[in-house]
Amino acid sequence: MSMTKKRNVSLILQLVVGLAVAGVVFFVLTRVGGETVASRQEEAAAPEAAPSASDRPMIPLADAFPDKVPDGKGGDFTKVGAVTLKSCTEPDSVGPALAHMIDAGRGCLGEHVALYKDAQNNQFNLAVFTMRDPKDTVTLVMRLGGNPTDYQVGAQAPPPGSGLKTLPPDSGMVQSFTGQGRSMVVGLGQWSDGATRNYQPLVDRLGPLLQHVSDRVGRYENGS
Repeated sequence: MSMTKKRNVSLILQLVVGLAVAGVVFFVLTRVGGETVASRQEEAAAPEAAPSASDRPMIPLADAFPDKVPDGKGGDFTKVGAVTLKSCTEPDSVGPALAHMIDAGRGCLGEHVALYKDAQNNQFNLAVFTMRDPKDTVTLVMRLGGNPTDYQVGAQAPPPGSGLKTLPPDSGMVQSFTGQGRSMVVGLGQWSDGATRNYQPLVDRLGPLLQHVSDRVGRYENGS
């Protein structure tokens, strides 16, 4: 079941990188360092165990989504708004298949969403899902990336005063996925008029924004 609703929000690995559009998915696998677990000895107190990666908070909202992002062509994407959702599986935010996958894993720490626009008022939604287990992130990216026309992440409705149209549910959309440690980053792109054509140029426009946010999330996940 695809997500077709607009969520009215007043402001959506190093393991796997996926691009899903027009039935083509590309995956790049890279290595991530493992956890260190300290054990205690009865005879003498051992140093306190370092917190596991799953205990670390998700990236702060403002760190994930800057106000401006270069578009690679001399202009900028402008953030219209961003918010942290109460749950990773809110019905207006994710589709039932994604909600089931999240529930079947080891848990989700939270979801950040943001809406950006470019100079032509094309709309770009970003969502960052931070899972407790990086293996769950791999699963999500591979399964979602393998179904490029099944939209399981909902686009956000522009807030009043943004100058953007609330696009109808049948508007054209492209989606791309990356994974950074525990976090899956989802990018959605829509033409300003909701057109259902010229998808590859829309993918190309989405690319720099998704990459920039993914890099920020990746640095946080790597502790840098």
